[in-house]
Amino acid sequence: MKLNFSLKYCSFILLLLVGCKKVTPGDSVVSLVVPLTNQTVILPQTDPGIAKSEGFFLNDWAPKSFVKPTFMDAASITTDATVTVNVDYSNVITKVPKYLFGNNSNPYMGQLVTEPVLMNYVKNLSPNIIRFPGGNISSVFIWNGLVGQPPADAPVNINDATGAIAPANYWYGSNTANWTLSVDNYYAALVQTGSTGIITINYSYARYGTGKHPDQSAAHLAADWVRYDKGRTKYWEIGNESDGPWQAGWRIDTTKNQDGQPQIITGFLYGKHFKVFADSMRKAALEVGAVIKIGAQLVQTDPTNSWNNVDRTWNFGLFSSAGDYPDYYIVHDYYTAQTNVDAATILNTPVAETKAIMDFMGITTQQGRVLLKPIALTEWNIFASGSKQMVSNIAGIHADMVLGELLKNKFGMASRWDLSNGYGNGDDHGMFSKGDEPDNTTKWSPRPAFYHMYLFQKYFGDRMVGSTVSGNADILTYASSFSSGEAGVIVVNKGTTAQVISIKITNFAAGNRFYYYTLVGGSDNGDFSRQVFINGAGPAMPSGGPANYLQIAPFSSTFTGSIKVNAPARSVIYLIADKSK
Repeated sequence: MKLNFSLKYCSFILLLLVGCKKVTPGDSVVSLVVPLTNQTVILPQTDPGIAKSEGFFLNDWAPKSFVKPTFMDAASITTDATVTVNVDYSNVITKVPKYLFGNNSNPYMGQLVTEPVLMNYVKNLSPNIIRFPGGNISSVFIWNGLVGQPPADAPVNINDATGAIAPANYWYGSNTANWTLSVDNYYAALVQTGSTGIITINYSYARYGTGKHPDQSAAHLAADWVRYDKGRTKYWEIGNESDGPWQAGWRIDTTKNQDGQPQIITGFLYGKHFKVFADSMRKAALEVGAVIKIGAQLVQTDPTNSWNNVDRTWNFGLFSSAGDYPDYYIVHDYYTAQTNVDAATILNTPVAETKAIMDFMGITTQQGRVLLKPIALTEWNIFASGSKQMVSNIAGIHADMVLGELLKNKFGMASRWDLSNGYGNGDDHGMFSKGDEPDNTTKWSPRPAFYHMYLFQKYFGDRMVGSTVSGNADILTYASSFSSGEAGVIVVNKGTTAQVISIKITNFAAGNRFYYYTLVGGSDNGDFSRQVFINGAGPAMPSGGPANYLQIAPFSSTFTGSIKVNAPARSVIYLIADKSK
């Protein structure tokens, strides 16, 4: 087809889109042959509005640029694909909240800043947010107390879930012994690793305190921490898993309580106390010129049939008494049962469970007649135990899937539990070894999950974009875009057979080269290898990954149109496609 048009009245682009003004004598005229078939029109990206479940956690969003790496050439794959991945670069699902990659510290992992090897690993991991003191210890944590000197109205003994008397065993934020973590060294570790903090204050003191107004005493203690913090920490939590019978303060001795609290905690009581805490802490923040956000605990999925009666009415009670007082909502999830489940069961949990949490957040807030607020998953991992599942490469694959599903479901923040724990024959949530394995693994050696989460963040852009899979249900993908123009695709093969993956990216100005890493487990310990190999490089020790992980170059191949990669059984591929020049 031959078209004549006037340069005086319209541009080339307007000609293609809306036509052109009639040519008149004296106008400059050119001829253009335009093929009307096989035209490639690249649709631009349009950012969606910020989801209520992400909210202010996206305030610190920043663009990411990909720097072309030194690479190792890999031969192009010529065999037929068994699976097709389609990525739509123009379909932005969400901007990526930087706080989804967080982790938990705890008061029994040491002073952190005295451990340069660990600090270097955490800095490279770049969790962006680290929770403290986290876990059950936060319920007996006296942040400013001298060792052995709790507040006068903090009892020596408290009740456990059965009503039995047990020592309170308080922990103290001033303790600088080498086996614990002080408040000041937590702050110093945040600076050294380029992270921000999220602090869990001691709510349970409002329950077991023996003063006339234990809620006010506990709120005052929390507010004093806000004053001491002086704006260093934006995110705060009121308590940890307070609905659980394992928590200090779940059950109290009513004969020692002076303000008429019930023996067993309720969501309504927690919500009532939440307002007391929030008022005191917000006043303290105003005094020191800080802006803080305060989160309240929710039960994460439908508790109708929960074994714990408190859970059944927790959310409704909280909403009834606290209303819209919280700035955000806190949930925890450990995805699997505390049993010796197999790898397939573990890897089937991220998709269904993550969606179930967010779906329930919408339902429970609607039923409670409150606004949906940003959602923070401040503890997550797996509970599977008995076969070293927690320290395995499967746990690393699970971590990748959780991160991808958190993005799809638009969570605002997440922190994995935790940086360090204790080996316990492999039933260890710690991302780093404490050197207590029987085969003498070096202290602070990273577990496989470290390498997975490190590469996920490195090879995932600043926006999640849409992707679909056809050909095999064991293949999952999480796609992204970089503000510098590249496309990222993470491919998870949770199945037991290798697949050839064809990746097609539409609405993308593609270059001709892609870069990738492939992570697989070792041959030890059956399905639950304690090892991980990156592009064929593995650990020198019985567990973990290659010590030179920072120096391992990605594989790279050229491509035209679609990309092909081999996905081994139980593997993850982290891939970036170059943009056109």
